[in-house]
Amino acid sequence: MTAPVTVPLPPMETLSDAERIARAAAFADEMSRRRTVRDFAPTPVPREIVSHCLRAAGSSPSGANQQPWRFVAVSDVSVKRRIRAAAEAEEREFYRHRATEEWLQALAVLGTDAEKPFLEIAPWLIAIFYERYGFDDDGGKQKRYYPHESVGIASGLLIAALHRAGLATLTHTPSPMGFLNDILDQPRNLMPYLLLVVGHPAGDCRVPDIRRLPFETFARFV
Repeated sequence: MTAPVTVPLPPMETLSDAERIARAAAFADEMSRRRTVRDFAPTPVPREIVSHCLRAAGSSPSGANQQPWRFVAVSDVSVKRRIRAAAEAEEREFYRHRATEEWLQALAVLGTDAEKPFLEIAPWLIAIFYERYGFDDDGGKQKRYYPHESVGIASGLLIAALHRAGLATLTHTPSPMGFLNDILDQPRNLMPYLLLVVGHPAGDCRVPDIRRLPFETFARFV
């Protein structure tokens, strides 16, 4: 087995515990204000902002450092229109035929339906894919380890980075999403993972009155 090549750890800031606590608390408070948005404004968002947020997502840890995430950021109006049409077709099938009554009841509190105008109105859609497998120099298939987990972590970093940049997001997962491969000309070894809607909230935006779990419910120390 080949010995790993290592380099020194990049410098990290020297902070006191009090400074670390303050930073951690401030970040937790900021993220607690994040809400999923379904009413977007058409206000443009500079490509450079999206690019930096994608760069943050690309710093995510991954299984065997294979970095199986692929992002396609879409601002083209005609492409967004095609994505909306395809997504709504799948959503109509879901709401009419695929979803159980229990599932529909769970969604009812959010007020969702098959109509997805935000896919056209928001300035950016980011299609997130994961590699099912890669290829070696000879074109042979290479296994990917923990691609779902790796891309899930990267997606979380992306959402946090976009929120930190002052933008609103919506995670959209019509099923199936194979239409994204066709519309965005992506190879079949890439599987659609998530469609992230990005932009500014509409001026009259309202969100469901929901509550997050108390800290003690989802976290414990032993």
